[in-house]
Amino acid sequence: MGRDTVRDELLNAAGEIFAEKGFTAATVREICHRAGANLAAVNYYFGDKERLYIEAVKHARRLRAQQQPLPEMSSDMPAAERLRIFVTTLVRRIVGTDGAPWQLRLLIREIMEPTQACEELVQEAFRPDFQFLLTILNELTGDTLPLHRLQQLGFSLIGQIVYYRVHEKIVGMLVDPDQLAKHYQPDQLADHISSVILSAVGAEVSCFTKMNSSATVGESA
Repeated sequence: MGRDTVRDELLNAAGEIFAEKGFTAATVREICHRAGANLAAVNYYFGDKERLYIEAVKHARRLRAQQQPLPEMSSDMPAAERLRIFVTTLVRRIVGTDGAPWQLRLLIREIMEPTQACEELVQEAFRPDFQFLLTILNELTGDTLPLHRLQQLGFSLIGQIVYYRVHEKIVGMLVDPDQLAKHYQPDQLADHISSVILSAVGAEVSCFTKMNSSATVGESA
């Protein structure tokens, strides 16, 4: 196998095993065996087990992004339309079933119990995506809301999406199977979440405008 092939095989094998067992229980020997690689390969390509874990987590995120890439959006596209595209892409990545199951299991495990891998994910992927979302929300609100209100809207949006993945078993217990199959597919969830956030944006702007108007009246008095 070529150099890149061996590295990718190690990442895939490590991702599967780390997703199954977690960092502590997984062994380098088992990972190398599954990858069909020499035991020394981990040190050669990654330095140690911890770095292999970090790279496996980042590899899982890259694969999800490749399976559901964010489409290019022109600057003249309405902000509401860009929001729906962004939400649909994120829902398909997090809730969709494309790709190997270990990818999402590993990412959710890392998000629920963050390590250095999560810190690198935030810097390399989550922060740019979140900033892109904030830019859309800021445009939707006409640049009227302070940063913390925009961030809270953004976290509310992401939280809704993550809930359907992290608590999918609970959703399955609460919703009848026929309703689950009929109304809870990724694109349907994306439409629902987009509508909720667009409604919240309108409410936030209205509330914030009233608060500022009241404050101005009070100051004048």
